[in-house]
Amino acid sequence: METQKNKQDKKRILVINPGATSTKIAVFADETPLFKTLVEHSNADLGQYSSVFDQREYRTGLVMQALAAEGIAIETMDAIVGRGGLLKPLPGGTYVVNEQMVEDLKKAERGEHASNLGAVIALALASKLNIPAFIVDPVTVDELEPVARVSGFPEIERVSTAHTLNQKAVAHIVAQQLGKQYEDVNFIVVHLGTGISVTPHKKGKMIDTNNANEEGPFSLDRCGGVPSSALVKLCYSGKYTYPELKGKLVGKGGMYAYLGTKDAREAEKMEKEGNQTAALVLDALAYQVAKEIGAMAAVLCGEVDRIILTGGLANSKRVIDEIVRRIQFIAPIVLMPGEQEMEALAAGTLRVLRNEETAKKYE
Repeated sequence: METQKNKQDKKRILVINPGATSTKIAVFADETPLFKTLVEHSNADLGQYSSVFDQREYRTGLVMQALAAEGIAIETMDAIVGRGGLLKPLPGGTYVVNEQMVEDLKKAERGEHASNLGAVIALALASKLNIPAFIVDPVTVDELEPVARVSGFPEIERVSTAHTLNQKAVAHIVAQQLGKQYEDVNFIVVHLGTGISVTPHKKGKMIDTNNANEEGPFSLDRCGGVPSSALVKLCYSGKYTYPELKGKLVGKGGMYAYLGTKDAREAEKMEKEGNQTAALVLDALAYQVAKEIGAMAAVLCGEVDRIILTGGLANSKRVIDEIVRRIQFIAPIVLMPGEQEMEALAAGTLRVLRNEETAKKYE
């Protein structure tokens, strides 16, 4: 096993991307991945923890196990980068992880999500090695236009919470494929993961989006937008405590609430075995995604260069075919299953290490 810093010029970057049902881990030498792995978590694995923050030691252990399995010593890293979580609204870019950021993520005032652990784990490991820890384009990057902030309820303003990292990464790739700059095109980018965000990208800015934890389509484990009067009535019914109801909205809602699984593959298997509820839920998920895409096409006044479907759920032909059937009249569709998040995290870190970009300070 290597124990010395690599004397070559290539920068080694440990990338940590915690998700709702998995933890993705990779090591890059500059732009080249030395290895990538995905550790899946069962309901039993995570069910023993009362909060996302409580999972930090468990997931940190998985990172160290992955490095050991590859024979890579953490001492050979030049930097560690984690996926950015539910922080306050921020401009896009690469941020140095500091104690203030970790404290805000621990409080989880903007919501609990596994991505909150990216910065927490990165700083815990990096501080022992005296190397920097970063996040890149957190989910709370906010580029909304003023009109998109108005909710209809003056005490509540709409905020931007989306899968920013992957959305911007795939948008740059597709723009390049078209021979254009990201700042010259209009895209609707749809991240289909455990959570779903549908975002109009106008000339390089994400001018609107559904908050993936509160609005828009229901997803694999989130309710999305639900009828407000019925929800308020349920809040005061005494049937649930606040933590219980919050958990039903995010983490135990959506497809999981109907079928008891967060795995679309399992839901499709259930459908093939004759489960009519599974068939209806899969249809409804695709229906709601398509409806949100139509709404975002209106945001762009119909001037849509491409619709990009990305994320893990984009591997489901069953779901994608139903979405495409409903939206193909709007604009050409680009399918990019999976995500480019690990590459984007490494690239943002590398730009800072090369002094091509100055890391931002979280305050």
